[in-house]
Amino acid sequence: MLKHLVKATLIASLAALATGCAAPVVNRDYTAYKQSRPRAILVLPPVNDSPEVNGPNGVLSQMTYPLAEAGYYVVPVALMTETFKQNGLSTANDIQAVSPAKLREIFGADAALYTTVKRYGVRYSVLDSVAEVEVQTKLVDLKSGQELWAGSAAANNANSNNNNAGGLVGMLINAAIKQIVNSATDATYPVAGMASNQLLSAGHANGVLYGPRSPQYGTD
Repeated sequence: MLKHLVKATLIASLAALATGCAAPVVNRDYTAYKQSRPRAILVLPPVNDSPEVNGPNGVLSQMTYPLAEAGYYVVPVALMTETFKQNGLSTANDIQAVSPAKLREIFGADAALYTTVKRYGVRYSVLDSVAEVEVQTKLVDLKSGQELWAGSAAANNANSNNNNAGGLVGMLINAAIKQIVNSATDATYPVAGMASNQLLSAGHANGVLYGPRSPQYGTD
């Protein structure tokens, strides 16, 4: 009897431990987002926390497309950049410090996207060369200054199908070739597109909502 009791207790304890270790599913609160109903979005120049000076431009140039596909009007990047330039603002930190009310007054947008580039560039190792991008962003209502949504995404061009064909020598040769290609071409630019699409495409869990120009508007 005691043996069965101990066994039952052990099973219950293991079950409780397994339940405690399970990652909780986080459901984002979209109440403010749905109340705001933004139609036009201003994508601000990203702040750069990476060592690659081209990171912000590479990311910024890729962010408007998925938002437009999601159903929003996006203020053209060239118009945004020139407007800030004419007002004496050229750095992302200074631009992101402009008050939401002022941004709305200048551009007439409903919300602005504030982005930080955490990683951008090619990471080299003896046996591989990987272009990688990581970004964090938040969507802010320009009328109230309230955060409507936030997200992050990371992408890279690592080849998941690598194998040991050719042994160590073959792996070294493949790595050397990949490093040359990544260095000779802007290998990180398409990866920035992957990260931007992953982050700003509508229709997936905890992502941005469909905008008013999308046939799916109001269904999420």
